[in-house]
Amino acid sequence: MRLSILSLVTILLLTAGSSIAQSTYKIGDTMPDFSLKGTDDKMHTMADFENANGYVIVFTCNHCPFSVAYEDRLIALHNKYAPQGYPVIAINPNDPISYPSDDFASMKVRATEKGFTFPYLFDEGQKLYPTYGATKTPHVFLLDKKKALQYVGAIDDSRDPETVETHFLADAIEALKAGKTPDPASTKAIGCGIKVAAK
Repeated sequence: MRLSILSLVTILLLTAGSSIAQSTYKIGDTMPDFSLKGTDDKMHTMADFENANGYVIVFTCNHCPFSVAYEDRLIALHNKYAPQGYPVIAINPNDPISYPSDDFASMKVRATEKGFTFPYLFDEGQKLYPTYGATKTPHVFLLDKKKALQYVGAIDDSRDPETVETHFLADAIEALKAGKTPDPASTKAIGCGIKVAAK
């Protein structure tokens, strides 16, 4: 009987793991569009960027020290690559009740303080981030013109901008511009875990 119970638990755990894995897209898969409210009080979708050659989707937030450390780099990336057709689209996936400093009002304040040049959107109800498979802030998903996932993971290899050696995201964008496949196509996202709503 004990073995049977253990076997049942193992099967349930494996089944649960498979369900989670199925919600995460793989390199080359077409990613879903979205309609999310931005700090400009307008609804935004990928369709807004008519001349896009790709999309730099970054799940990030107000409070996480990793996210804060990358804000200036995201602004620089957007300013450089948006004119070339690769806009940054920042999305806050955190539950505002679990972390009040990540509520929509605070997002507006942060966007103004930092002078974000890219859309900063709110994943209200936390419906989008699990669909994409995001787990951290920041967590990057680089899509090509057809919305196919081409790179996922970290922005670069160091929280400290002074010690960065490899610019994963910038290198991936340059690869797409050259008609090549990003290499690596995935890295480990380093940051704060996404804050989820209490059950």
